[in-house]
Amino acid sequence: MSTGIVLVVLLVVVVGAGWLLANNAAAKRRRQLEDAQAEARRWVERLGGQVVNLTGTDVASQQALADASERFTAAGSQMEQARTVEQCRLVTQTAMEGLYYVRAARTAMGLDPGPELPDLTGQGRAGRVSEERDVTVEGHHYAASPRPGSRTPHYYPGGIVAGRPVPQGWYSEPWWKPALVAGAWGLGSMLLFSAMFSGMAGVAAADAYADGYADGADAGDGGDMGDAGGDMGGDMGGDFGGGDFGGGDFGGDFGGFDF
Repeated sequence: MSTGIVLVVLLVVVVGAGWLLANNAAAKRRRQLEDAQAEARRWVERLGGQVVNLTGTDVASQQALADASERFTAAGSQMEQARTVEQCRLVTQTAMEGLYYVRAARTAMGLDPGPELPDLTGQGRAGRVSEERDVTVEGHHYAASPRPGSRTPHYYPGGIVAGRPVPQGWYSEPWWKPALVAGAWGLGSMLLFSAMFSGMAGVAAADAYADGYADGADAGDGGDMGDAGGDMGGDMGGDFGGGDFGGGDFGGDFGGFDF
């Protein structure tokens, strides 16, 4: 009889311990999700403040702010649907992209761009435009520059689009957008990339573009979903999945306003 009582007590202890562990794990997941949602919401609110309070003074700054507004719309749509930590991280990534466009607009207007932003997914691997470049590919003229100008009013913060690198810089036109929306590059993309960036310091080699980034394509596509969402009117149209990236807080004051 005493053995039976001991077994019952042990069973109760095991079941109770299991319930406690499961309950603690669920509470931890809830806290992590709440923290991620709060972090994502802060980034979206910061971006919204910039979009509302800034007005472009030239073509380059106006275009950059229009792109920032698209990211704000996409991030807001994503925020409404975010139910996991990874989804919240994508919201943060999208809002962060928008803030890169804000920095670009401020630069184009001759204003202090403010503190540096955390790197976007795939941004470091894609590199950045380091010199003026004019090329003609299949009868079409393209220009790239490290600086905004009337010839290069379209900014891209840099990253992986459909598995291929697009360097950070200013361009005559957004030649990456068809691939960003469709999820695949056209037949002439390799020729364009080679002509525009061959031999340019700080840009991924042409063979990296040709081969893509096997270890970063998925993360890059996820990171750029904010761009696609903005271009498609904030429509999520797919999986929230994306690469892992750090959120953060700028802290301090950004040119006289909280950034």
